[in-house]
Amino acid sequence: MTSRIRKNDIIDGMYDWVRVLNTECNIVYVNKAMAEYLEGPVIGKKYYEAFNKSEPCENCVSRKSLADGGTYEKEEVIGDRYFSVMSSPVKDSSGQIIGIVEVFRDITKLKHLQKKIMEQNDEMQDDLDMARRLQLSMLPSKLPERNLKISFIYKPSKMLGGDFIDVFEIDRDHWGMYIADVSGHGVLASLFTVFLRSTIDKNILSPAETLTKLYKEFNKIGFDTDLYITVFYSVININTMELTFSNAGHNVCPVIFGNSGFKILRKPGIPISNWMDNPGYTDSRVCLNKGDRVFYSSDGIVEIKNSLKQQFGEERLLDILLSEKSEPCKILENIVARAFNFAGIKSTDELEDDITMALLEII
Repeated sequence: MTSRIRKNDIIDGMYDWVRVLNTECNIVYVNKAMAEYLEGPVIGKKYYEAFNKSEPCENCVSRKSLADGGTYEKEEVIGDRYFSVMSSPVKDSSGQIIGIVEVFRDITKLKHLQKKIMEQNDEMQDDLDMARRLQLSMLPSKLPERNLKISFIYKPSKMLGGDFIDVFEIDRDHWGMYIADVSGHGVLASLFTVFLRSTIDKNILSPAETLTKLYKEFNKIGFDTDLYITVFYSVININTMELTFSNAGHNVCPVIFGNSGFKILRKPGIPISNWMDNPGYTDSRVCLNKGDRVFYSSDGIVEIKNSLKQQFGEERLLDILLSEKSEPCKILENIVARAFNFAGIKSTDELEDDITMALLEII
C-alpha cells in the first residue's frame, strides 16, 4: 500500500517554526511547532500581534520582503529564546507577490555558546594583557651610566613576543648584555623568554660558561626538539672596554663600527636546545675604543618584506648604521621608520616577526 504525504504534514513535522502572511501582513498559516508555542488562535492577526507586540519592530524583514521581493534574515528574541528569522516572498505564476513565508530557527544554544566563547575570550585577553605587562616589565630598566650608553627597541609582532633583550650589571666593572630569539611566537614563545630571564646566571663573567649552564638547565626540563632559543651573549668591561662574547645560534651577529673600523662579530654555535649533549660554546674577545658603536638585532628587522617579497636586508640596515651620526635611540627609531616605509607597514600589528634591536656606544 502506498502512503501519500501531504505538504502540510511535512511542514508540521518540522522543528522550525513556519508561518505564512498575506499581503496585509496578517497571519494565514502557522505550522504545528509554532502553534504549540503560541497557545492560542493567531490566524487573521497581524504578524507582530502573535508575540504580544503592538507595532512592528524597526528591522522588520516581513515588510522588506513585501516591498521589494527580496529574502531577508534577522535575529529575534522571543521570550527567553533566540531565533534566526528568514522572510521570503511567495509569488504567483505571473510573478506577483501574494504573501510572505517566514521560517524561525531556534539558535538559543548557539547564542549561549557564543556568549560563553566571548566571555572566555575576554578572560583570555585579560590574561594576555597581564602576560604582556609582565613581559614588558622584564625589559632592562637600569642601564650603564659610566663609559657607555645603551639604547634598545622592542616591538613584538603579536600580543606576546618571542624576542628578548636584557642588560644588567654583573659587578662594578662588568655589564652583561644578550639578545635572544625564541622559536615561534605567542604565549609559548613568551614563556620561554620568562624561562630565559629567570634561568640565565648573571654572576658569571664568561659568556660561554653562562650559555653552557643555560643549555644544561634547558635540557633538564625535556622540551621538544623543535623548541629552541638563540642567544648572543656579551660581557663588557667598562674600564678596559674589552668585549667578551659567545653565540648560541643567533644568526644576526652584532656589528662593531666607528673608530675601530667595521667588524661583524661572527661566531658559530648551536641554539639553546636538546640537540646534543655538549654544545661546545667558547669565548671570543675584542677591544673597543671611544666612539665605537655595537649594534645588536634579531632577524625581524632584516626580514621585513615589501609587496614584491623583497627583504629590507642587511645592506639597507648597514647603510643607515654607517651613515647616521645621531644619538643611538634616534638611529634605532630611524631604522624602524625606514623599514616600515620600505614594507608599507603602518603599525606593529602588521609585523610577521618581532623586532628587537640595541645600540651600544662607548663614550
